[in-house]
Amino acid sequence: MTEFDLVIRNGKIATAADVMNCDIGIHQGQIVALAAELPKGTQEIDATDKLVLPGGVDAHCHMDQPMNDGSVMADDFYTGTLSALCGGTTTVIPFACQMKGHSLAKAVEDYHQRATDKAVIDYAFHLIVTDPTPHVLDEELPKLIAKGYTSFKVYMTYDDLKLSDRALLDVLAVARQEGAFVMVHAENSDCIAWMVQRLAQLGKISPRYHATARPQVVEREATHRAIALAELVDVPILIVHVSGAEAVEQIQWAQNRGLRIYAETCPQYLFLTEADLDQPGFEGAKCICSPPPRDKANQQVIWDGLCNGVFQVISSDHAPFRYAHPQGKQICGTHGSFQYVPNGIPGIETRLPLLFSEGVNQGRIDLNTFVALTATNPAKLYGLYPQKGTIAIGSDADLVIWDTQRQVTIANEMLHHNVDYTPYEGIALQGYPEITISRGEIVYQHGEVIAQKGRGKFLSCGLSSFARPRQRGKAVPCP
Repeated sequence: MTEFDLVIRNGKIATAADVMNCDIGIHQGQIVALAAELPKGTQEIDATDKLVLPGGVDAHCHMDQPMNDGSVMADDFYTGTLSALCGGTTTVIPFACQMKGHSLAKAVEDYHQRATDKAVIDYAFHLIVTDPTPHVLDEELPKLIAKGYTSFKVYMTYDDLKLSDRALLDVLAVARQEGAFVMVHAENSDCIAWMVQRLAQLGKISPRYHATARPQVVEREATHRAIALAELVDVPILIVHVSGAEAVEQIQWAQNRGLRIYAETCPQYLFLTEADLDQPGFEGAKCICSPPPRDKANQQVIWDGLCNGVFQVISSDHAPFRYAHPQGKQICGTHGSFQYVPNGIPGIETRLPLLFSEGVNQGRIDLNTFVALTATNPAKLYGLYPQKGTIAIGSDADLVIWDTQRQVTIANEMLHHNVDYTPYEGIALQGYPEITISRGEIVYQHGEVIAQKGRGKFLSCGLSSFARPRQRGKAVPCP
């Protein structure tokens, strides 16, 4: 009989499909038994009156990413993954970003150097393709996909990141040919630039005007265009960080037509509004992200989309720029234009508690949907399932024990990121991670971090079934 290194007893266990009461037996970092009254293990945890859930998979987060504007991300792979595990996340997938004019393969090498000996939980890499030269398309991308970098992100905005429609088609064609999965940041760059210029001419440069410069129509148009390009090539895509009703309508339209279009949203579109950008002085810069938060009515649309299946994933889009720092949000001081404020907000540690408290506890989504959105679906989308994202025989023992009754008020001082603020300051929650287990090792319990720096392992991702084309013979064939 297998000896258990760890047994978790008496917990209520939930996956994306089931809720059950049983013990979990763990050996050599994997789940090897799910049954009642398992034999004694070397180590035991009594989870009576607690929930036991799969560790979260945060499939959209930024750590230690080089920036072209002189700004610097506050979290490296140590503080970023430390913050993640304290919030119940056991796997992260940040981005290896290609700079224009540079090699994509070299970007991947650089990211391994940044992550190795620092990460405390397991990690994979998405690619960001900004310069799809013939060499990148014909040589680098196929080789990287074969090595386990099976997903990549493309941008339709930001001058240093955006691709033209023609370039997008080239990248989508490679994805279809190689079986990779594509994420799209969908905002119309020219519309935004036009709005920014006219606002500047009127002297409207404070943080509140970031939302004015990026109205829903620029997200709606780009979402529709991304869907059309994907349909032309016959390749699935995922629209990232969807903010409101108009983009949701485009995604629903595509899904109703049978297109393989998937969608992701983030906590900022459930908990923040454009009013959070309109704070005294420069404070609104703390909430500048793209697309910007909308209003209360759009928050409800996003909640509805989580419930009715429009969204497959909720990610943090953690972008850790300090507020009061010359290489952070105040890179141009406190009187500079919103257009120069680094985009993004921190949230890797608060993602799961926010959604659990206001989603599950408030009856907006059920427990199985919570697990699907935060762990199982991202693992499936990005080729990590069933190693990650579920509780099953043979899966990695990545587990989180939740105290569903614990009352917590979010304060930045309680968080473990290296950022000097949280946009969710003062939000009262019920339900919080109590113990986090990564590959059978207790890495966090009762407020104490036990994980050793550098224990995280790189994960090579498989090809995702979500990336398969419809193959109905209507698409332009790929070379």
